Amino acid sequence: FQDNCEFPREMLDDNLAVDEDKIRYITELVQGKKILFDLAQKDLSLEVSQIQKRFGLKQLLSDSTKDNQFIASYLYYVGSLTIHDETMQGKLRLKIPNLVMKSLYMDRIQKILFPEALKRDDGKLCAEKVYTEGNIAPLCKFIESHYYNVFDNRDYRWANELTTKTAFLSLLYNDLLYIMDSETKIDRNYIDLTMIIRPDKRNLEIYDILIEFKYVSLSKAKLTGEQARTLSKEDLEELPCIKEQMNQAKIQAQKYSKKIDQKYVNLKLKSFAVVSLGFERLVWDRA
Repeated sequence: FQDNCEFPREMLDDNLAVDEDKIRYITELVQGKKILFDLAQKDLSLEVSQIQKRFGLKQLLSDSTKDNQFIASYLYYVGSLTIHDETMQGKLRLKIPNLVMKSLYMDRIQKILFPEALKRDDGKLCAEKVYTEGNIAPLCKFIESHYYNVFDNRDYRWANELTTKTAFLSLLYNDLLYIMDSETKIDRNYIDLTMIIRPDKRNLEIYDILIEFKYVSLSKAKLTGEQARTLSKEDLEELPCIKEQMNQAKIQAQKYSKKIDQKYVNLKLKSFAVVSLGFERLVWDRA
């Protein structure tokens, strides 16, 4: 950038990258997976009274029931969290330092959600269709069939309404082409997911992307998981709670599209609405 006034193709310098094994170590701890997802899903932080400064081999290899302070301190120690500020209660607030570091989190999350390498490749190909063709259907079908179908009941301990968005984000994440952001703030409102083409890549035949997500619990739909899985696509789309949430998602996406068009110049924006019924089914549409 200094020599040619051009952005580097890869924003992450491998010499500065955190060893992926250090992040993987955290996900193997009892609380680690939930903390990793929480940090990546939104602009969330970890709060600790103090940061632990030493990590002996014996301590790292001991039982996996480490507390939040240990996990936060370790992530800070290896450079994957930074001190953001101090709370009014005197605690330190730690956050992911930048979007480049966030890409390491997303890479690890992608491997957790889609452990088979060939399936991950299939998922990435489906994700490419979103920003090269403006077609979100293949990605929705992939997540429904290859993630929801193997969703373990034990995962409900840490899963929440943002889990679906994180699954999409993990496959769509591409900082070679995009400025990736989750929970983009526009006029005191937060857009669920935006992908804005990098300034040096605007000549490419790809789209800017905006996705608004909604979640309907099985209890609200008065369905069991088995009943939800056996519904036809048409019957699923006609459920009153699904129609209501889809309508809200479209309205919000259209509103945010206008706002984001005003913020950026020459966007090639494609907007989508996605509604998840529990962790069983997905409904999607253009917004």
